[in-house]
Amino acid sequence: MPKYADRRLARLLRRTSVASAVLLGVATTATAQQWVAAWGSSMQSASPETWTVTDASVRLVARSTIGGTQVRIRLENTFGDEPLTVGAASLGLQSRGAALVQGSDRVLQFDGADTVTIPAGDLVVSDPVSLPILAEQRLAVSLYLTGSNVRSSQHSNGLTTSYVTGAGGGDETRSVDGDAYTRTTTALHWLSAIEVFTASAAGAIVAFGDSITDGSCATVDGYDRWEDVLQTRLIETTGTARLAMVNAGIGGNTVIRVPPVGSIPGVERLDRDVLQLAGVTHVVLFLGTNDLRRDATAEEVIAGITDIVNRLKATGVRVIGVTLIPRNPVPRGLPANLGFGPARNNERHTINEWIRSNDDLDAVLDFDAVLKDPDDADTINSIYDCDGIHPNVLGYAAMGRSIDLAVFDESP
Repeated sequence: MPKYADRRLARLLRRTSVASAVLLGVATTATAQQWVAAWGSSMQSASPETWTVTDASVRLVARSTIGGTQVRIRLENTFGDEPLTVGAASLGLQSRGAALVQGSDRVLQFDGADTVTIPAGDLVVSDPVSLPILAEQRLAVSLYLTGSNVRSSQHSNGLTTSYVTGAGGGDETRSVDGDAYTRTTTALHWLSAIEVFTASAAGAIVAFGDSITDGSCATVDGYDRWEDVLQTRLIETTGTARLAMVNAGIGGNTVIRVPPVGSIPGVERLDRDVLQLAGVTHVVLFLGTNDLRRDATAEEVIAGITDIVNRLKATGVRVIGVTLIPRNPVPRGLPANLGFGPARNNERHTINEWIRSNDDLDAVLDFDAVLKDPDDADTINSIYDCDGIHPNVLGYAAMGRSIDLAVFDESP
C-alpha cells in the first residue's frame, strides 16, 4: 500500500475508534456555558490618510455565528501612532441599515468605566453585557471617537456595510434610529473580535488565511465566502450552531516575513488572531500562495507552516491543512507578476504534496483538487475563476461544499 494511502487509513481508523466518545464529548461540552469567539476580523493596517474621524461615531456591523446570552468585544489600536480614546461604546442588534432593534442597545464598559484609552499598539476587551442573541444575527457596535483626524486600525476588506457620522457628529452611540450615521464604510475599524457566552456552541473554527479566506471576489453583505458556506452546512446538519466560525483572513497575507511585507505574517499574528481568542477548537490553515508569489521557497514556507502547526497543537487545537489552489500564469486585471509560471508551480506542488502526507495535521482540505482545471492542473477551472487568482462566488461555494463535515466532529 502506498505511504499516503497508509496514512489516510490510519487517520480513518483513529476517527472510527473515537467516534462514540467524540459525540458524547461534544454534547457534554455544548451544555456547559463558556466564552467562545463568535466573529473576528484581523487588523492589517492603519486606515488611509483620507479616512479619518473627528468628534464622530462609527457603527460597525458584525454577524455572530453562534447564539448566547452575553457578549463582549475586542478593540485594537494595533496600528495607531498614539493612544486612542473611545468616549463611549454600545452594542445592539441591527434592525436595518444603521438602525437598531428597539430595546436591544446596551452600554459597553471597560473595567467598569464608560470610556477607555487604548495605548498605541495595544488592545482592550470590554466588560460583558447581557444580550440574548441568535446564530447569524447581526450586531451593531457603536464607538464615539473624541479626537480630531483620528485614523483607525482597520481590516480593509470587511465585506460588510458599516456606518459613520459626519465630522462633529458627537456621541451617537445610543441612537436607535441611526439617522445620524450618514456615511458608509466596508472596512472594519478597531473592532477585531466578538465573543459570546454560550451553552450551545462547543467551540470555534478559525479560518486562518489570506485573500481567498478574506473573501476577494465575494459579495459585500452576501456572506458567500467558503467559510460562510461551511458554517451554513454545519448549522443545517444539526439545526444549531455547535461551532462558531471566525474569519482571520487578510488579503496578501503570508506565512513568513517575505519582502515586500504587506501585513503581519501568519507566524507573527498567530497569538493575536487565534490563540488569544476564547474557545478556539479548530484552525483551518490556508496560507502560502503569497509567500511563493514573493519568491519564497517551498522549504521556507513548509518551515513556517510547521511552526504554526506545532504552536497550535501545543494548545490542544485541531489543525486542518489546506492545499494551495492554482494561480493562472497571467491574471486578469491584476499585475502580470502575480501569476504563477512553471517554477512557482513546482514549489506549490511540493508544498501540496507535503500537506497531503503530513501526519501532524488532523485533516486536509484539498481545495487544489476542487478548483483546478481538469485539463490543466496549474490553472483555475474557468467556471470557478474570478481573476486568475481568486475563486468567484461559485468557486467559494464549491470549496465550502467539498468539505467533509466529519473533520469537525472530533474534539481537540
